[in-house]
Amino acid sequence: MFRKLLPQEHGYFDLFEQHATLGLKACEELRAMFAENGDMTVRAALIKDLEKEADLVTRSCMEALHRTFITPMDRADIHKLIQRLDDIVDSVESTASRVMLYEITDVRPEARELADILVECAREMTLVMPMLRNMKNADAIKQHCVRIYELENEGDLIMRNALAKLFKEETNAIVLIKWKELYERLEKATDRCEAVASIVQSIVIEAS
Repeated sequence: MFRKLLPQEHGYFDLFEQHATLGLKACEELRAMFAENGDMTVRAALIKDLEKEADLVTRSCMEALHRTFITPMDRADIHKLIQRLDDIVDSVESTASRVMLYEITDVRPEARELADILVECAREMTLVMPMLRNMKNADAIKQHCVRIYELENEGDLIMRNALAKLFKEETNAIVLIKWKELYERLEKATDRCEAVASIVQSIVIEAS
């Protein structure tokens, strides 16, 4: 009985890595959804399935926190990290669902650029999560986090320029409202990536 209460040292790290991988797949599907001649219906359904899988991973992590007394890092950090990872997938899924709801057929180039940024951020997270198993990787972890910050800044710039162009050129108010929301949702997803990087850096600092 007591053994069940002992921490599974690699369990939490496995869950972080699984979630990051699902996040990358969701971002890649969104990028494919935005591609020329992309099959939006199929891609949106795949993203929804990935979001459900990510929810299961999040739930497993939360249940593990309730079951174990000792954790490999601060319990609050584990909670925040898995929740912020889940926020990324949720943001991607909400963007995809809005694209379907608004019956978007002609994806704007700025949206494709933001989707590219998201994929790069997600890829950085799949690289950094395994490094959390050993704090000797602190310098490499920092480099990946800095790269995510840089990508998020690029996303902010793309979004600002996209909005400026939208308000300057779009004469259809309904189309303007739709694309304004889509740009903001895409930018929010990159913000969630930045939030993950901030939590990871905090974990490294606390462990050093």
